[in-house]
Amino acid sequence: MADTPSPSTPAPAPGPDPTRLFLAGLLLVAAVCVAYMRVWHAGYIWDDDDHLTNNPCIIGPLGFSAIWTSSKAVYYPLVLTTFWVEHLFWGLNPLPYHLVNVAMHAADSVLLWITLRRLKVQGAWLGAALWALHPVQVESAAWITELKNTQSCFFYLLAILFFLKWLAIAEAPDAGHTEGFPRTRAYSLALLFATLAILSKSSTVMLPVVLGLCWWWMDGRWRMRNLPWLAPFFMISAGASLWTIWEQKYANHALGAEWSQTTAQRAVVAGKDVWFYLGKLAWPHPLTFIYPVWNTDASRATAYLPLAGVIVALLLLWLARKGPMRPVFFAMAYFVISLFPVLSFFNVYFFRYSFVGDHFQYLASMGPLALAGAAIVAGLRRAGLEKGPVLPAVSGALLVVLGMLTWLQCGVYYNLETLWRRTLADNPNAWIAHFNLGIILMRQGHLDDAVAEYHEHLRLQPDSEEGHGNLANVLLMQGHIDAAIAEYRTLLQIDPDSAEANGNLAAAMLDQGHVDQAIGYAQKAVELARHTDDTGQGHNDAAMLRILAMAYARGGRYTEAIEAAQMALQRAESQSNSTLAGALTQELAGYQAASGKKP
Repeated sequence: MADTPSPSTPAPAPGPDPTRLFLAGLLLVAAVCVAYMRVWHAGYIWDDDDHLTNNPCIIGPLGFSAIWTSSKAVYYPLVLTTFWVEHLFWGLNPLPYHLVNVAMHAADSVLLWITLRRLKVQGAWLGAALWALHPVQVESAAWITELKNTQSCFFYLLAILFFLKWLAIAEAPDAGHTEGFPRTRAYSLALLFATLAILSKSSTVMLPVVLGLCWWWMDGRWRMRNLPWLAPFFMISAGASLWTIWEQKYANHALGAEWSQTTAQRAVVAGKDVWFYLGKLAWPHPLTFIYPVWNTDASRATAYLPLAGVIVALLLLWLARKGPMRPVFFAMAYFVISLFPVLSFFNVYFFRYSFVGDHFQYLASMGPLALAGAAIVAGLRRAGLEKGPVLPAVSGALLVVLGMLTWLQCGVYYNLETLWRRTLADNPNAWIAHFNLGIILMRQGHLDDAVAEYHEHLRLQPDSEEGHGNLANVLLMQGHIDAAIAEYRTLLQIDPDSAEANGNLAAAMLDQGHVDQAIGYAQKAVELARHTDDTGQGHNDAAMLRILAMAYARGGRYTEAIEAAQMALQRAESQSNSTLAGALTQELAGYQAASGKKP
C-alpha cells in the first residue's frame, strides 16, 4: 500500500506505449531502406579509391596500424578503421559497403527521433522522418566515402543523448541519490561519443556549442556556471580543429590561388552558403554533385546582403526567443552553428570545385527539418486536426514525395559515368566532371569523345597539368604524335619539374625518331623522379628509367641502356610491380643480346 498514491496526489502520467515506439522506429528504418534500394546496385565513385579501394592502409602494405599513425588516414581514422574491418569480411564488393552506409543513415534517423523526443520537440517522429527521407541526404548515404557523415552523426547524436541524460539526472528530484555513478557515467559516455564523432569526421567540432544550445533549450536560460562542464568538449574540438586546418592545408594541399580568398570574399560566400542550403531543403531541385562556383566579388555592397540577412535574422530571433519564435531561433541557431566549419572561413579541399555540397549539411539540416515537422504538427493541432486521419495523411503524402525524390536521386550515384554526366547536365562548367568523364571515355576506347571532354576541361582550366597530360596521352593513342608533343610542351611550360611530363615527352620524341632530344628529356625525368624520392614524395622512377633505357638503346648506346634497365628492374621489384618488372626483364635481355653480352 505504500506505493499507492494518495487521493490528493495525482497519479503519474502513463509513459508512451513501448510497442508503438518500437513500431514507429521500425517504420522509420523501413522507409529509409525502401527509399535507398537503388544503391544496392551501385558501385564506387570518385574518391572511394583514395579512402578504400586503393588505400594502402586498407588493401596495401601499410595495414591497420598506419590508419592511426600515418597521413594516409587523413583525418578520418575511425572511418578508415571501419573500412578496414569491412574489407576483412567482404573484400571490395561494393554492395555491403552501401548497405552499411544506408543502415547507418537509418540508425541516425532513429537516434535523431529519440533526441528530438528528449528535447521535447513537437512532431519528433515526423521531423526525423523528413530528415531521413529528404533527397539532400542522398549524397551522404549513397556515396561510400561519406560513411564519414553517417558514422560521425551516429556518435554525434549519442553524445547529445547522453549529455541530455546527464542533465536530466542532475535535475531529477532525487538527484542527491543519483548523482554518483549513473550521472558520471552519462557524462563520461557523452565525452566518449564526442571523441568518436570527431575521429570519424572533424566537422563535428561544433558539438560543444550545440550542447550549450541544447542546455539553453532545456533550461530556458544560459548560466555561466555551465561552461566548466562544456570545457572538456571544447578542448577535444579545439585539438581536432587545429589538426584539421593543418591537414587540409599541408596534407590535402588546400593551398594556392584556388583557396586564396580574402576575408571579405569569404564573408560573401558564407552568407550565400546559409541561404543556399536552406533553399535546397525547401526546394531540392536540382541537386547537383558539383554546383557552379559563385562570383566572390566583394567590391559591391550588395554582395554582403546575404550575410547581413543571416545576422539580422538571428538577431531578431534572439530578441523574440521568449515567445513563440523560441523554437525557430533554436533550429536556425543550430543550423548556422553546424554549418560554420564549411562556410568558407577555413580552407577545405572540396572548395576548389565548389563552395557548397549537399553532404556538407548532413548534420545542419536536422534543425530546419525538425522545425518543419514541429510546425506541421503544431499547425494541425491548433486547427484541431491533430487527431484523426488528417495528420497521417499530410505527413504520409509529404514523406512519400520525399521518398520518391530520394529514390530518383539515388540513381545519380549508380557509377562514375552516370554521376559525371548528370553533373554536367546540371552544371556544364564543372571542369572536374569533364576531366573525369574524359578518363572514363579513354578507358572505354571512345578516344574522340575523350579528346572533346579534355578540350572542355582545358577551356575552363587552361593551366591544368593533368588536363594537358591526359589529352597528350589520348592523342598519342590516336597516333597524333605532333599534337601530343605540343601538349607535353605546354605542360612543361606550366610545370618544368614534372618528371612524368618529361618522361612522356621523351617517349613521344622517340616515336618521332628524335633520339638525342628523347635522351635529354628522359635523363631529366629520371633526375626529377630521384629528387622526388629524396624529398619523401615516394615517386617511382622505374618508368622513367625504362624510357631512358629505350632511348639509349635506340641510339645504340647499349651499355648505358643495360645499366638503366637494370636500375629500373631493381626499382620495379622493390615496389612489387610485377607487370613492369616482367616487361623490363624481357627488354633487358634484348639490350644484352644486341650488345653481344650474355644475359
